[in-house]
Amino acid sequence: MSGLPARVRVVEVGPRDGLQNEKAAVSVAQRIALCDALSDARLPAIEAGSFVSPKWVPQMAGTAEVLGGIRRSAGTRYPVLVPNMAGFEAASAAGAEEVAVFAAASEAFSQKNINCSIAQSLERFAPVLEAARLHGVQVRGYVSCVLGCPYQGEVAPEQVAVVAAELLAMGCYEISLGDTIGRGTPGRTRQLWEVVGQRVPRERLAGHFHDTYGQALANVYASLLEGICVFDSSVAGLGGCPYAQGATGNLATEDLLYLLQGLGIDTGVSLERVAQAGAWISSVLGRQNGSKVGQALASAPGALQAPSADGLGQ
Repeated sequence: MSGLPARVRVVEVGPRDGLQNEKAAVSVAQRIALCDALSDARLPAIEAGSFVSPKWVPQMAGTAEVLGGIRRSAGTRYPVLVPNMAGFEAASAAGAEEVAVFAAASEAFSQKNINCSIAQSLERFAPVLEAARLHGVQVRGYVSCVLGCPYQGEVAPEQVAVVAAELLAMGCYEISLGDTIGRGTPGRTRQLWEVVGQRVPRERLAGHFHDTYGQALANVYASLLEGICVFDSSVAGLGGCPYAQGATGNLATEDLLYLLQGLGIDTGVSLERVAQAGAWISSVLGRQNGSKVGQALASAPGALQAPSADGLGQ
């Protein structure tokens, strides 16, 4: 495929995937304010949190309160991550209309991360998918380590295809393929879509690229050439990479939007408002803005205004 899509859907993962990897604590009120600021930017999907045990991910404590406190915007979905049936039940009780489940393409990563095999992890999600179907809750699937694993190294695209196809068959409406350690390059990325696309329709796939090696935007462009029209990103590049000390993690939403805007691809998202939210959350965290575009816009006099002060107090 050689053409570029006319429109791309951006899935904002900063309030969950981003914040859970940040060292600084963020209050429930601040998480609500971040989600509201991102809603004002007209993002179509904002991952609002996760229902994992606070013992393991303390940054995500209070996700039920976040879901209950956000100002829901028409046309925006607010998915939450669930690790099992208990997580799904908690999410459902909190009013979640969409949840996400996750598996790995690497056996080594699956064992290290969730202490079970890939097959066992998928078995755990079978009742979640069934319960979601009965409750009318949509489910998105994540597959991690699709372009490399910190423990086993290379991951075969064929293995990624097997896991993605299984999640699709179980009922996930979309499968997001994640370059967890950010080692992917454009050539390998195109090969991944070619192989996985033989098992899962490309319109049911999404890209989730980390920028550890500075390849995220290049991999997005390679994916666009392969007909991929959905990408995950994190405002201000929130979320470090736990496998590379001091390295960046998630692709910044501002950088993704700037690329797409430059290519003439419609997203319906306000880059200016996302940049405002990114500047604010970076100040809350006391860290440098991880978005190159965010930094550039902030350096232009009068370019950014802070989001509404409602709920933004520390």
